[in-house]
Amino acid sequence: MTEVAPDEIQADETDPDREEDVAAASGGAIADQESSLEDAIPDEDATAEAPLDDERADPDSGVAPDEYAGSTPAPLEDSTVTQEEESPIAQHDGATLAQDEDDSPIARELADLSARRRALEEAEVQLTGRTRVFTVSNQKGGVGKTTTTVNLAAALAERGAKVLVIDLDPQGNASTALGVPHTADTPSVYDVLIDEFPLADIIQVSPESPNLLCAPSTIHLAGAEIELVSQVAREHRLRVAVDDYLAANAGELDFILIDCPPSLGLLTINAFTAASELLIPIQCEYYALEGLSQLLGTVRMIQKHLNPRLQLSTIMLTMYDGRTRLAQQVADEVRAHFPTEVLDTIIPRSVRVSEAPSFGQSVLAYDGQSAGAIAYREAAVEMIRRDSASNERGA
Repeated sequence: MTEVAPDEIQADETDPDREEDVAAASGGAIADQESSLEDAIPDEDATAEAPLDDERADPDSGVAPDEYAGSTPAPLEDSTVTQEEESPIAQHDGATLAQDEDDSPIARELADLSARRRALEEAEVQLTGRTRVFTVSNQKGGVGKTTTTVNLAAALAERGAKVLVIDLDPQGNASTALGVPHTADTPSVYDVLIDEFPLADIIQVSPESPNLLCAPSTIHLAGAEIELVSQVAREHRLRVAVDDYLAANAGELDFILIDCPPSLGLLTINAFTAASELLIPIQCEYYALEGLSQLLGTVRMIQKHLNPRLQLSTIMLTMYDGRTRLAQQVADEVRAHFPTEVLDTIIPRSVRVSEAPSFGQSVLAYDGQSAGAIAYREAAVEMIRRDSASNERGA
């Protein structure tokens, strides 16, 4: 075998004559391909096809629009569908659109609120002149006792009733919501229960209305449960104070609402003993039904041993959420067991109702046009009318 030196291979690879031969061969092949392509492309003069898009689009091409109009597709605007064909909404007339807007949930809610406001403006109520003493109680917490007490009192005062709120809860939330000072050195319900202060000495007028009075609570009331254990007639001390006040101010008050703590201690027992009627707020949830059965057992014991005149007269459904089936089921069940006690008015869940106490106001003063404010106004009107009807039947 003949060996080839590396220098010879390198010389062959870089031989200029060899490069010229390769280039010539490549050029010939490319030229043959180009001539084949030219033969395959028909002659422009032999065809009647329109110029290319680029040429037509070029304003400098010199081709008049009439020369290619017959061979090109229709313009874009002619081939598009009309607005009426592509949008079903556009096919509706003005009356149909207005009807669709009126049928929206928000529109229906606004229309309902407007109708209820007009009904409240036209509503006429007549106070009976007698003082009704309510205990607002439910041993389950978070059902809206204080909220109901404050806003119902404000709604009654707005109707011309003179209302006294007795804050028997050591947290003092009712006093806060009514804008009444209740610092530690403020005379309060604690002084009435422990030191036998006259009720008139601790009552303050709410800045919200001259018809709205408040007997405030302070932090000292938290220890009253223990201190009352050793007191004489410990269950009747609030009743004595209320009776003395009513005797000295006959016909001055139309309603007294006692806000109770969420427990069944001595403070709540004092409220049951001092009142003649019981108002129970019930949250529209399942646990509220269990709390109601336990509360009714306590009421029967109070009626038997301490206050025979106490009666369950009013049940108010609160925190109602119409979007849930559970709320409707709880409302139906409560109405089935207490058909005459449950108010027709239902208090809905409302952000405005929750925000109002932080401003020291009831929801009526904070946002009187809200759904919560309207609901409490309706509840107040319903309570006054029921009282008037009951008074007529008794007469």
